[in-house]
Amino acid sequence: MPRTHPKRFTRRFEAIEPPRNAEVVIGVVSVTVLVMALGALSGSPVWLLGLLVFLPGTASALCTVRQTKFVSAWTTLVVTVTVLVSQGDGRSWLNTILMVLLTLALGAASVYACHRRIHREHETLRLRSTAAAMQRHILRPLPLLTDDVLVDGVYEPVQEDRLVGGDIYDVVVSPWGSRVLIGDVQGKGLPAVGAAFAVIGAFREAAHREPTLTALVDALDASVVRHNSYAAQTGDDERFVTALIVNVDAHDEVQVINCGHIPPQLLHDATVITPALDSGVPLGLAELTAEPATVDWFSFPPGATLLLTTDGLTETRAADGAFYPVTERLNERASLSPTELPRALYDDARAFAGEGGQHDDVAVLSVRRSPHR
Repeated sequence: MPRTHPKRFTRRFEAIEPPRNAEVVIGVVSVTVLVMALGALSGSPVWLLGLLVFLPGTASALCTVRQTKFVSAWTTLVVTVTVLVSQGDGRSWLNTILMVLLTLALGAASVYACHRRIHREHETLRLRSTAAAMQRHILRPLPLLTDDVLVDGVYEPVQEDRLVGGDIYDVVVSPWGSRVLIGDVQGKGLPAVGAAFAVIGAFREAAHREPTLTALVDALDASVVRHNSYAAQTGDDERFVTALIVNVDAHDEVQVINCGHIPPQLLHDATVITPALDSGVPLGLAELTAEPATVDWFSFPPGATLLLTTDGLTETRAADGAFYPVTERLNERASLSPTELPRALYDDARAFAGEGGQHDDVAVLSVRRSPHR
């Protein structure tokens, strides 16, 4: 099995960090003094009504339940004292009672809203923690090291709360060399994730069993067909999976089968080459063609790097519709180390898309040939 290095980057999931108690007290007193001063200058109760809405509502969105209770109680006290003091001006007792009741009701609603907000945050944190644990077991943390290669990279679902998307990768040490998989499931959502898991499971089992890449691809295709058969019974959509399977051993040439995926880029001596590969049909669609999967060979010298990506990188678009120029940006960064290159490309693509652009799940892997091979 490949050896996993500790992750250099771990995404943390936290609830809203509440302010400190001293900050809450200072903020509440400051707002109260400001509101009372403005109310005294204007002679209008409108500023007092603003205090009713602003303080408890803000506390319910940002503070703890205990802090929200304090803010609500403080607001009720300030409003009650103020309306009682102003009662001598001939104001109706009914208006005074209604103002106090409104304050109490708003305070109670704010405390309840704070309870609900914190409960939802804790539920979200639990779900994200579960998804993070699932990701660590399904998609092994990078980098992955074998006797033949060092595989590093970045995988980022576009929806941060989903964590696991339709892009897949894996590395298996087999008796015939180190086998690397990168793939992209058609579609989105949980059905796409289910197909992704089916392919990864089949790859981990068949990579140890099948001596040839063609037999390995046949096993992966059969796993997608079985998944689609089950999906049809449950009313889900059928999926296909584009994939690139690479086999690196002690020889200077590497074996690759391309199942409708983006071809790899070969980086060596600060130059970038796109190997000419036959592109077969995606996994799950082999029965639609009579052509068997084709194994391509090309030189992969010691110290060279293969860059493997999913279409989330190539289909990244800026707000004006321009696609991310992968080849151009890759040539500009060809001198980066294999551990730096994937993150640099990913960050550059996100910056290229900007706020108004389009981007999808992205997996970018660098496969570095071991120097001693």
